[in-house]
Parts: sequence; C-alpha cells; structure tokens
Amino acid sequence: MTNPLSEKRIVLGVTGSIACYKALDLASKLTQSGALVDTILTSAANQFISPLAFRSLTHRPVVTDLFDSESELSINHVALAEKADIVVVAPATANSIGKMANGISDDPLGATILATKSPIVVAPAMDGNMYQNPATQENISKLVSRGIFIAGPEKGRLASGLFGTGRLVEIPSLLGIISTVLGKEGDLKGKKIVVSAGGTQEAIDPVRTIGNRSSGKMGYAIAEAARNRGASVTLVTAPTALPDPA
Repeated sequence: MTNPLSEKRIVLGVTGSIACYKALDLASKLTQSGALVDTILTSAANQFISPLAFRSLTHRPVVTDLFDSESELSINHVALAEKADIVVVAPATANSIGKMANGISDDPLGATILATKSPIVVAPAMDGNMYQNPATQENISKLVSRGIFIAGPEKGRLASGLFGTGRLVEIPSLLGIISTVLGKEGDLKGKKIVVSAGGTQEAIDPVRTIGNRSSGKMGYAIAEAARNRGASVTLVTAPTALPDPA
C-alpha cells in the first residue's frame, strides 16, 4: 500500500493547549511512518511539555525561539518553511488561530506559516465557549478561505470538566487527514471511486438470512489507499466494528 507519509518533511507546530501532550503521539506516529518531523514549540507549549520529549521521538532538532543560536533551524525559518511538504499545527489554541488569521509572526511558528507555500492543516483545541466565540469562528473562516485545512475539533469532555466542542481530533483521524492532504496530487487525482465493504445479509424468510462474515477491513484499506493517492472516494459500508475513516 502506498505510504503518503514516507520521506515527507513535516513541520509540526505545537501551541499552548493542555492537549499538546497528544502531539507527542502524533510526532511519534509520523516518524514511524517514515516522515521527517521538525517540531516548533511556542513559548506557551514549552510550559506544558519539554522540547527534549519531541527531540527524543523524532531524532530531529526542536525550535522554541525565533533567535535561538543553539538551534540550527530557528534563525532560518524561511528555509524550514520552503522545505516542508506540509505544516501541521496541533493542537492549535484560539490565540494561535487568531495570530495565523491576522498574519502575526512574532514567533517561529507564525513566521514559518507566513513563509510557507505548502499545505497547512490546523487542529483546534480549546474550551467550548472559546471555540464558539464569534471572534474564533471568524478567524477559522479566514483560514478556510485561504485554503487551510481545519481538522476538528471534536465533542467530548474538556479540560474544564465540561462537555462540549473543543477536543483535539483523535490522532488516527488526524493522521488520515494529513495523508489525504499530502496525497491530493497523487496519480489518482480526478478519479471517482466507489468502494463497498463489510458483510451483507439477505432475508430468505422472516427468520433466516443468507450472509457473510466479512469484517470490512479490505474495503476500508482499499478506500484509504485510493484516497491517499488523490482519488475522490465514496465508501459504501455494511455495519462493521471498524472506526469511521477520517
């Protein structure tokens, strides 16, 4: 199966949300998939999590300051932006989204985003009321209008203890979104593919059915592979135990 992440240069921007610990899992899985992950931590993210943790998982330098002479990447953020195949901001706080929407580049992440021409994926994570605030929604709309991909957020229990919309999208779903964005220019671009998956049952009388025990895994894998090569995929599935594809 084609791996759209293999040998891709990914800039991972991590901002100051409590969800930033999940970015460690994202960085690890991207690296395991063969990607070269360059991490940028904002000053707020640096309060939650250590650069050493990302450096240990990605085996690459971590940027924390725009003018950090100790980092080979921080000063030349333009080169970092130009080499990136994709920029992923996860988690993205309301503050970082506001900065991106208004072109503020007072830190290495903002400067890299302004300098890159590569696709950008932003995964919001914040309190539910902050997410629903008209200012945040307006900023997200600005990003969407510029072609930036927004991943999530999801509903669930938030750091405040309340339930609402604002949770960082689950990492497997985010990996799927990143793969989809990277594969948009693949060899199946412009193709429309319908995939059927899962076991079906046909009633032969009010009690009995004829069916099969297909798990749906093959169909889901085919749909994912086609999507990762740029196809527009419609997945028709019977009830399965598999998670919904990203």
